[in-house]
Order: sequence, then structure tokens, then C-alpha cells
Amino acid sequence: MTTVKLRDEYIKLGQALKAAGLVSSGLDAKIVIQNGMVKVNGEVETQRGKKLYDGAIVEFEGEQVKIVS
Repeated sequence: MTTVKLRDEYIKLGQALKAAGLVSSGLDAKIVIQNGMVKVNGEVETQRGKKLYDGAIVEFEGEQVKIVS
């Protein structure tokens, strides 16, 4: 499991996917999120701007990313 360290109170979902290296651009993040390919805490998430806080788990293509403060 990869971790992404928060610099602020939260990180947006699209930014987290890029920070973890799961997508190469914001456009790629937008596409995979809108297509329902990303889960946050076990639930499909379609909002690119979804705010993720400490402890959130993001899943994409079999990879998991934990948001840590």
C-alpha cells in the first residue's frame, strides 16, 4: 500500500491519484474517476474534487493508497 502525506487539512481525489503515481495527469484522473474506476473507503467515487482526509483509502486498478497526515 502506497501512502500520500497531507500538506494541508485534505487533498482532493484527483491530486491524490497524481501524487501516488497512479495517473500521469489531471485529465487522466478526471477520466478514470468519472468512469467509476476509483473507490474511496470502499465506495465508488465520481467526484474529482472529493476531499480526502487522514486515514482515507483510495483504490484504483488493484492499487491502494492511504492518506496520512
